Amino acid sequence: MPLRSLLVAVSLLLAQAVHAQSYPSRPVRFIVPFSVGGGTDIFARLVGKKLGDALGQQFVVDNRAGASGIIGCELVARAAPDGYTLLMGTTGTHTTNPAVIAKLPYDPLKDFAPISLVAESPFVLFVNPALPARSVKELIALARARPGEITYGSSGVGSSAHLGFELFNQMAGIKGVHVPYKGLAPATADTAAGHLMMSWDSVPSSAPYIKDKRVRVLGIGSSKRSALMPEVPTVAESGADTGLSGFELGSWYAMFAPAGVSPEIVRLLHREVAKALAAPEVKEQFASLGAEAVGGTPEELRAVVERDLAKWAKVARDAEVKPQ
Repeated sequence: MPLRSLLVAVSLLLAQAVHAQSYPSRPVRFIVPFSVGGGTDIFARLVGKKLGDALGQQFVVDNRAGASGIIGCELVARAAPDGYTLLMGTTGTHTTNPAVIAKLPYDPLKDFAPISLVAESPFVLFVNPALPARSVKELIALARARPGEITYGSSGVGSSAHLGFELFNQMAGIKGVHVPYKGLAPATADTAAGHLMMSWDSVPSSAPYIKDKRVRVLGIGSSKRSALMPEVPTVAESGADTGLSGFELGSWYAMFAPAGVSPEIVRLLHREVAKALAAPEVKEQFASLGAEAVGGTPEELRAVVERDLAKWAKVARDAEVKPQ
């Protein structure tokens, strides 16, 4: 390498190191690609408050909702990689959107630097009480006996709930009738009312219906029983004869920065996020929202994104969910 090029490279590295040492020297914008009040927004505000207290600068949550999270994600992907624009991404923005949307304006792997997983929230499978199925095993048997008759709701074509049911169908060897809604809340309400036979929803959203016995919960989509509903078996527990061994369905939430941000800033943010998630009050607040504070290294988060990208792309392809 010529001496001049070497000097330029060394100068850039030194500038990055100095920048990282002084970071953050002004408020940090924390983009939430969804509306105020949802889980993604609340998780970002809880973690952002802890980061601000620890690092002496405000982490200002900026809600940029629209187009299934695409607007906010694109904004972060195109932002300067200086650590002053961050993203609370989700399963949807980084793994199911790429599976069902033909031309995303961002690449979930190339355009973002992973920092840390923040939370995981399992989905709950429930049916209308009139349906003669009291376990996942009985539900599968009923669906096999009545092919094409079992109706299920989701929050729209290509949503996590829709793809989750397609995965459920593929693994169990059954075929149901998909009914898309504009959100999981109306699908849950229609399941309780008897207009649908079954649906998925989050723990807190479905809890009132389960408590009042307006729906019957059959299983939870986590890999192990959840402390939020310890009496509810996982879907995967239903047995090898159902074909559902290893089944998992839920949402994760994670912090990302634009690609190219300095490793020093990534390490600093990862370390402070880990501290925030270990705080008992944060764990309690997450649990009240039906989620578990998880954490993890940037490398672990990248592996999760890569795994789920492949998983949901295959499910969408096999189910012939057409890219939009």
